[in-house]
Amino acid sequence: MIGIILEKMIQYFGNDIPRINHALKVYGFAHSIADTQKLSESEVFIVDVAAIFHDIGIVQAEKIHKSTAGKYQEIEGPGVARQLLSDVEITPHVLDRICFIIGNHHSYDAINGIDFQIIVEADFLVNMFEETCSQEAIETIRTKYFKTSAGIRLLDTMYQGSSQASKKHQHFT
Repeated sequence: MIGIILEKMIQYFGNDIPRINHALKVYGFAHSIADTQKLSESEVFIVDVAAIFHDIGIVQAEKIHKSTAGKYQEIEGPGVARQLLSDVEITPHVLDRICFIIGNHHSYDAINGIDFQIIVEADFLVNMFEETCSQEAIETIRTKYFKTSAGIRLLDTMYQGSSQASKKHQHFT
């Protein structure tokens, strides 16, 4: 089923290869983190689909709001996701959770579960590279937003200069 959902995302973005690649990278990191965090099959599915569709609202945000700002992606994303997933067998509860994450993925104070946490960490792992973050910004993001042991390991491996000293915050294991 994930293959079908990936294809729906690719068809929706069409020839916008940077957005397709961004979604694929976030999906790859999110799945990797979820796989090491002892999530249930349902939770991994939620992570996978939310990662694939996390920025799906960006096209409508540009059309309607003339902006790609996160708040507009959050407004537009859940409706687009529901439409694209309407012919995929997903329980209402799971679809609601996926749409909640999509509709809040830039609102870090709304993080209310490990599935959501993983999406945020995976998106940051990709954005830090795509946006060429400074070492100082990477360390701030690590300290403030990373909580899973797998996400922290990936960040530390990829961005080796990041401080090991900020282990004070809560970890999901």
